[in-house]
Amino acid sequence: MNLAFLASYNGSSAQAITDACLEGDLIASPVLLITNNAKASALNWAENKGLKTAILNSTKHPDPADLDRAIAQKLEDNKINILCCSGYMKLIGPRTIKAVHGKLLNIHPALLPQYGGQGMYGRHVHQAVKDNGDTETGCTIHLVNDEYDEGQILAQKIVPVKAQDSVATIEQNVKDAEPQFYIDTIRRIIKGDITLD
Repeated sequence: MNLAFLASYNGSSAQAITDACLEGDLIASPVLLITNNAKASALNWAENKGLKTAILNSTKHPDPADLDRAIAQKLEDNKINILCCSGYMKLIGPRTIKAVHGKLLNIHPALLPQYGGQGMYGRHVHQAVKDNGDTETGCTIHLVNDEYDEGQILAQKIVPVKAQDSVATIEQNVKDAEPQFYIDTIRRIIKGDITLD
């Protein structure tokens, strides 16, 4: 099972998934990391761990359709089975979605369908959780389609919220839960415990 990653910054979940593969904890091969950000720190760890890397963005491909084709081609050339988003901040095009045949995963820092959609990312999500006085939040792994955070929900992990928790604390608690949850969910997909559309 060949894995690729889309990341815009440090790709911390992608790094944890890669480490799990290299340590034999996850039976898959991390092959490729694609970023839209030439300064992404994810490029450094990915190269150090032997992954191929590619910078594909609107600077190189001003036409969104061309960019979509370029990403899809990279995935096809490397025979990618599962594509994992790890803090990738761009809407993904239809050719890229088709290239991995419905195995394009994203992790969102909330319990979808709550706090999803365009503009709901990072600190914005956790601020909304705090403002609404929620007693729990969490993370959701879902399939990616052509709408932000609208794809099939595959798995969710609940993270409790205490009344005294700051927005920063909520954010950190969710971040701490994400990497292992992502690894466990991919393992369940590979084993067939989770069926993808």
